[in-house]
Amino acid sequence: MTSPDSHDKVLGHPNVQRVRAALAEAGANPEIVALSDSAPTAAAAAEQLGCEVGAIANSLIFDCDGAPLLVLTSGAHRADVAVLARAAGADTVGRADPTFVRTHTGQPIGGVAPVGHPEPVRTLVDVWLAKYDQVWAAAGHPHTVFPTTFDELVRVTGGTPVDVTA
Repeated sequence: MTSPDSHDKVLGHPNVQRVRAALAEAGANPEIVALSDSAPTAAAAAEQLGCEVGAIANSLIFDCDGAPLLVLTSGAHRADVAVLARAAGADTVGRADPTFVRTHTGQPIGGVAPVGHPEPVRTLVDVWLAKYDQVWAAAGHPHTVFPTTFDELVRVTGGTPVDVTA
């Protein structure tokens, strides 16, 4: 567990500040929450937040013909790379390695937010997230999340709604 001082330090992290600024610029001002423990999986985040695992918006970066593709998918299921390739009009889509993720987002795996990247990243938003009144997304650090909605995720990311499962 982290202490209150650790929470303040996490919330003041430069990545979290970039996410906060990007959200504000997009007209969204959610309260960013510092989790007691890191949330490397949707199940871990859901347990700490007391919500359904499907309400966690996993931020997954894929290598899409050499360019980054951010897929915000419900924690209740897995994205199908063949479906993603068709949706993106790509020849190949594969999971990105940590260096690729950090290069294109400035954020570590486990904390990749939908916004706050050095350059805009093409984004697909899983339509399954629309089943929840509130969803939770990472805020640039493995210990931070923020509440949002499916519609707001689409709006702030400029994303394309897609059913990412087969």
